[in-house]
Amino acid sequence: MKYYIIAGEASGDLHGSNLIKGLLAADPEAEIRFWGGDKMIAAAGMYGTLVKHYKEASIMGFWEVLKNLRRIGQQMRFCREDIAAYRPDALILIDYPGFNLRMAKFARTYLGSGNNTSRPKVFYYIAPKVWAWKEKRVVRIRRYVDKLFIIFPFEIEYFRRHGIEAFYAGNPIMDSVTERPAVTAESAAAFRQANGLDERPIISLVAGSRSSEIRYNLPYMVAVAHSMPEYQFVVTGVSWLDRSLYDKYLAGSGVRFVCDKTYETIAQSAAALVTSGTATLETALLNVPEVVCFRSSAISIWVAKRLVKLRFISLVNLILDKEAVRELIQEEFTPEIAAEELKAVLPGGDKHGPMMQDFRELHNALGAPGASRRVAEEMVRLLQ
Repeated sequence: MKYYIIAGEASGDLHGSNLIKGLLAADPEAEIRFWGGDKMIAAAGMYGTLVKHYKEASIMGFWEVLKNLRRIGQQMRFCREDIAAYRPDALILIDYPGFNLRMAKFARTYLGSGNNTSRPKVFYYIAPKVWAWKEKRVVRIRRYVDKLFIIFPFEIEYFRRHGIEAFYAGNPIMDSVTERPAVTAESAAAFRQANGLDERPIISLVAGSRSSEIRYNLPYMVAVAHSMPEYQFVVTGVSWLDRSLYDKYLAGSGVRFVCDKTYETIAQSAAALVTSGTATLETALLNVPEVVCFRSSAISIWVAKRLVKLRFISLVNLILDKEAVRELIQEEFTPEIAAEELKAVLPGGDKHGPMMQDFRELHNALGAPGASRRVAEEMVRLLQ
């Protein structure tokens, strides 16, 4: 069968790659065309064709989206034309709701309607966070999506209340964490040597994968290092952003830079300072103490405060429904407060033990590995 997959950011690329592996196992004759990134390219191999890399499409923030409306419109037109030309059996949409819900509507409205079997089945994998904001999107999911696949246990009852029976098979982050090799003394020594790191304990600075995240968060992260010289601070960079974007904040700071090795760096860290996103969850599942931080444009924060209806911004706290990890947002994210919180969660700190207990609870809540495979098998079953 033919599959068209759309993932518009780094986390979608990760989950999309594991889903592709499951699809190829469940459907040996699968042909895959996709928007995604390097991980999806590697997973699909000769059975897949990349249409557009997410680094060309990913735009974050209310103000940033407004500034790029023309480019977004051009991408949407191109995507609709490409789907229509490819005529897939299934259109699989991974998160990225502003873009993907429009593609769901297109598939249902213009490629067929009702029981027309010529149109693709529309599968939505990793539901839009409608429980956080823009709840009206639930109506569009119910109208344009054939099957919703969710990754958080609390979403089961939420969508059921809105008339949607979603499929839950666990969280795919568990696949990524368990498949990674464990850190050994030998691998840790080799990692430090390969990346020019010294013997001090590492604190990871996970500033995000978008240029706007780097600009708003990295300067404050780097400033934390000045008050904790006994630790080695390491920025987890990404290769699709220009190195100069990092260098202007790192110059003269003593903070190190490691590129495209976010998992490896976090796994060998004593603690991490992490911007809100999937990395907050992955850090917790690696049992690395963390402090969550986030800064953005004043306009974006102003709008978010009026529209977002959540108590927390980190996935760890949302899943556990309590502040297991400290969240420092906008003005509260200062080098002084961040340093104080890091010292509290490091081994020996008064928050370290309770945080490790919360992380064990998190592991239990997310279930066993294999979610991506189970989702892929269900998709293939529904198509057959």
